[in-house]
Amino acid sequence: MRTAFLLVAAGVALAACSTTDSRPGPGATGGTVIMAPTSDASSIFPPSVFDLTGRMVQDQLFDRLAEIGPELVTIGDKDFTPRLAKSWTWASDSLSIAFSLDPRARWHDGKPVTANDIRFSFKVYTDPKFASPVAPLLANLDSVTVRDSLTAVVWFKKHTPEQFYDVAYQLVPIPEHVYGGIPLEQLRTSPITQSPVGNSRFRFVRWDKGTRIELVADTSNYRGRAKLDRIVFTPSNPVTAATQLLTGQADFVESYPFDRASELDTSTVARAVVLPNFAYVFMAMNQFDPKSKNAPHPIFSDVRVRRALSMAVDRRAMLTNVFGDKGKLSYGPFAMSAPFADSTLRLPPYDTAAAKALLDSAGWRAGANGMRAKNGRPLRFALVVSPSPFRRRYAVLMQEQFKTLGVQMDLDQVDDNAARAHMDNHDFDALMGAFSNDPSPSGVRQTWGTDGIAEGGQNFLRYSNKRFDTLLDSATSSFDPAKMKSYASRAFQTVIDDAPAIFLYDITLVYGVNRRITMAPTRTDEYWANLADWSIPAGKRIDRDRIGLTPAKP
Repeated sequence: MRTAFLLVAAGVALAACSTTDSRPGPGATGGTVIMAPTSDASSIFPPSVFDLTGRMVQDQLFDRLAEIGPELVTIGDKDFTPRLAKSWTWASDSLSIAFSLDPRARWHDGKPVTANDIRFSFKVYTDPKFASPVAPLLANLDSVTVRDSLTAVVWFKKHTPEQFYDVAYQLVPIPEHVYGGIPLEQLRTSPITQSPVGNSRFRFVRWDKGTRIELVADTSNYRGRAKLDRIVFTPSNPVTAATQLLTGQADFVESYPFDRASELDTSTVARAVVLPNFAYVFMAMNQFDPKSKNAPHPIFSDVRVRRALSMAVDRRAMLTNVFGDKGKLSYGPFAMSAPFADSTLRLPPYDTAAAKALLDSAGWRAGANGMRAKNGRPLRFALVVSPSPFRRRYAVLMQEQFKTLGVQMDLDQVDDNAARAHMDNHDFDALMGAFSNDPSPSGVRQTWGTDGIAEGGQNFLRYSNKRFDTLLDSATSSFDPAKMKSYASRAFQTVIDDAPAIFLYDITLVYGVNRRITMAPTRTDEYWANLADWSIPAGKRIDRDRIGLTPAKP
């Protein structure tokens, strides 16, 4: 699983271990759950998934070789339980792992899962012709060989603490017999990837872009059928989704509006669930001119300007203004809930006098009207903001604070699709964005590392610093937990000092859940980890829960 880009917001929950075989008893199955994520998926084909909705759908359709446990321990293999692989054996030099596949595992078209599928998947993920956003996280994987039809051997370039995690968590196998005949340079955009053939407890039914993704239980799955009959994903903005939840049209809302959360205290239809997560929000500043892509940005290529703007905003005051006492301050390119977080890092202090002095030293001088300019160019830029009400409130607050320094920031309020386009095309001055960490600091390589700049990568800012890359590599190579965290903290401090972004807040969300639904234990990295074990008691089912496995009507 990769670090996921968040357009509006998404959160995740505390963990609990799931078993390798979850077969419900008689009468325990049935029901439809309508999920209302804040945006549609960009892709549901594992090698090209990068957003949380896509990852959530992918994880219902595809199993990994092994599943990480409730503590999210990324060192070694002790916290992992079998999935497609029923067992594995390490080589004596720890440079290869032989995965013995479960002979019961089948793709949803009935074909067996084989070692050839694992080898093919590695090729797709790592070949530049496909340009998978996961490729930077598989850099230590050297190759995959086939010992026999049910044994895939993964070879590594070097022995590291997280090499098992690298393959088991990051590489989601796909079937060679379905996708192997398509040239890799065409596979990413091929229509066949929009109707994926998986192997997990739900199978794909349909995807109406921007409107609906439908999955149904795989009744013959090797791990047992899902307790629910179907899941339907209907992307909605938080305000619309909240109304749909209260009226029974939706069953699960990712981001219930904070200012309406009290409605769930008295609702007989839905209840509130507050869950921790690994996500954080920032204002990204593009160091490249969006008009020429490779030329320096006329404003943000100067680190003095970036630092000045970072010092111009009162992050604590904004946090209280928007979230009251429920907000969580961000401390860098990570969420404080992440195992490798460090609240002792030095962020730019709130100091408007120092900020003005930095702008003066960079040649941006205030005129008679108080607004700054340099060589006739006003210190003015646009901030792209997606529909999140929290981000839009932050944008207005920052706009007001920048103005006191003589800086004009215009707000470009757009929908999710437009925000994605700005990001993909690097077509913005500044952008309100968010990322969700993996359990390991290695995932930060995708979003802030040089390797993440390649085509298909998630480093949409194209931020690059060799010191950061080297320190992060040292962190993920260290077998000493204390040294790992020390290297990671130094890497994060490097990013903070470069000020490519203003780190604002960690995401705190209220989830809305229909009261008839019994949720299974969840995980901090993904609340949907055990979605196949969510259930609806027979006595609480409504009409849509009794449809069965036949395709639902539009």
